[in-house]
Amino acid sequence: MATIAQWIEGTRPRTLPNSIAPVLVGAGAAHEIGGFSVPRSVLALLVSVALQVGVNFANDYSDGIRGTDADRVGPFRLVGSGAAAPAAVRAAAFACLGAGALAGLVLVALSGHWWLLAFGAVCIAGAWFYTGGTKPYGYAGLGEIAVFLFFGPAAVLGTQYVQAGQVSSFGIGSAVAVGCFSAAVLVANNLRDIPTDRVSGKRTLAVLLGDRDTRLLYAALVVVPFLITVMIGFRVPAALLGFLALPVAALGLRRVLRGLTGRELIPVLRDTGLAMLLWSVVTTAALFLA
Repeated sequence: MATIAQWIEGTRPRTLPNSIAPVLVGAGAAHEIGGFSVPRSVLALLVSVALQVGVNFANDYSDGIRGTDADRVGPFRLVGSGAAAPAAVRAAAFACLGAGALAGLVLVALSGHWWLLAFGAVCIAGAWFYTGGTKPYGYAGLGEIAVFLFFGPAAVLGTQYVQAGQVSSFGIGSAVAVGCFSAAVLVANNLRDIPTDRVSGKRTLAVLLGDRDTRLLYAALVVVPFLITVMIGFRVPAALLGFLALPVAALGLRRVLRGLTGRELIPVLRDTGLAMLLWSVVTTAALFLA
């Protein structure tokens, strides 16, 4: 049986910035147009984190039973390592997705926008079928697009909308920035796994693009948020402090552009996630001050 520490590691804590960052900037964007709500922000955060952990367990389960994780060089995997039974990991995934659905139901009830239930169902389905089902879209080069959409526009604008009842230009810009950061995290992950994914038949975007173009894609995704920082800064000068995240992002970018491979790319996921979180905290603070 897996230990508590192994279960915690199985949640992949380093990916949590992907779920925290969009809620932060979504709340900031809601405040900027006078619609901020503490209870709804907390519920949105619960939804985001629960779905993030749920999709992590779902990926662990689905990749594990397919044998994709047999030679994985990345984070610890519960099923792939044999530490936990596949059924137990699948149950944990369903429990987290269910918790996210429950928090989302409460959030929708408070907002009164019942059509968002369909939106939430799409998000949950996207979480499971990323690597689950007979034809997972994560195995067809669509993972980065899905991550951009779910952790960018969906999470940021969803957080803003359930509080303010509308979206704004600041919300849209922040959604694109966070979506690019989140997609960059996945690009770095898949860049690291190109050799093993090719062997296992997992056709990620990195496998389809190849090593060189994947590195260029990562660089482009990391640069976009700072271009958006300049745009936001024209109206909210304090948002220019988002460039404080640039040195952190540069750490990962340097590793990618130097051509490092395998385990040497693992810190890139951490650095990209921290850059995203720092950028989001600073940008959120600027929007609250505005």
